[in-house]
Amino acid sequence: MTESQSPSHEEEQTSQNNKLPDNIPLEIISDEEMALIEAAFATATRSLISSPLRAHFQNNVRSITLLSKRSFSGCGLQNDPLVADVEDSGRFQKRNRVVDSSLLHRFRRKRGLSVTDITATEWCEKKMEYTLLCGKPEKTKAMKAGSIRHEALEEEVIKKVKVHVSSAEDVWALKFLNFIVGANQLLFDGLTRELPLVGFAQGVWMVGIIDEIRMPKGQSDAYPMLVDTKTRVRASLPAEPQRRNGRLQLMCYKHLWDSLVADEFPSRQFFEFFSLNPHHILSAEIRENTAKCGFPAETLTDMLRYSRNTWCMLPPAHEQLLLRYELQEDQSLLGEDQFEYDLDWVKGQIKSSLEVWRGEREASYTSEDERWKCRSCKFASECPAINSGSPRRKDSES
Repeated sequence: MTESQSPSHEEEQTSQNNKLPDNIPLEIISDEEMALIEAAFATATRSLISSPLRAHFQNNVRSITLLSKRSFSGCGLQNDPLVADVEDSGRFQKRNRVVDSSLLHRFRRKRGLSVTDITATEWCEKKMEYTLLCGKPEKTKAMKAGSIRHEALEEEVIKKVKVHVSSAEDVWALKFLNFIVGANQLLFDGLTRELPLVGFAQGVWMVGIIDEIRMPKGQSDAYPMLVDTKTRVRASLPAEPQRRNGRLQLMCYKHLWDSLVADEFPSRQFFEFFSLNPHHILSAEIRENTAKCGFPAETLTDMLRYSRNTWCMLPPAHEQLLLRYELQEDQSLLGEDQFEYDLDWVKGQIKSSLEVWRGEREASYTSEDERWKCRSCKFASECPAINSGSPRRKDSES
């Protein structure tokens, strides 16, 4: 595949990027694409400010339930600007205040929910809400080390090449191309990594990137196995809530994967939700790169057609999913957690998360028996659940 580069990127693209050996898969990635996907990626457009966190919370953290009911007591919402209209099939239609003030509409409109949005909500609904409203705290040293490790794993099987993009249609065309090339690498080599996904699940658009997909060897009816690698600072396996959160992440990926290979992809809704022109002519550089990969495309519709043909060739993901835990210090394997897919459970978890994102209920604090999570939370000093005097159970895992 190839790595894409927006016109505003500081580094200039060199001609050597186009002289890679033919047998090395290329991954095309853009800054805009990453903004669309990961919260892995970005979950807020504002960073924490240097003023006292208490004042920042008082001004910014508002209950979504209160917002939707327009209850003003103690929240200072009288002058809060909310978007009242959303685009629907090229028209602006009036929507109710509950929809307009929801987290989903305010922070993921025309972007879609990421799988990490779902796992962050399962971990602690209030922390997720605070992060959106107050800004994402800086990455910790451990988080940065984990990102570096994932980049190293990706580079073992994929070579990145930067490509300029000039439109949202270009970004999505490259995203689809990355999936096609990665899927072919999986079928021929038995392994691919960092595979982008987009799908319609539980009534919402979701995006994500699968760490690793393996095709079992020596099986005529093999199903691809989804794998996620977690890095650990301590030489110990995580507590059950962390393992549960990792299992949810992989199950969400399988849910999206299976919907794609079943060709459950509403194309018209896709173009409308992400505000894309299906007939927009892709940039010359994008068309050149898609042609080099064997999928010449003039428009985003062309790339979507190639993608659908690829999805139809793929089997559903294996019912067994795999979590790997590595020690950050030396990448040694601490252990593996292989578990079975539970469709009813993952649907229930997504449904529960969407209740908060859609403003159907107020975000909850983490349960008493998992209050140890708060020790590593940047919002703990101002969180009502901690400052109410309720006891916190000690746990060996932070």
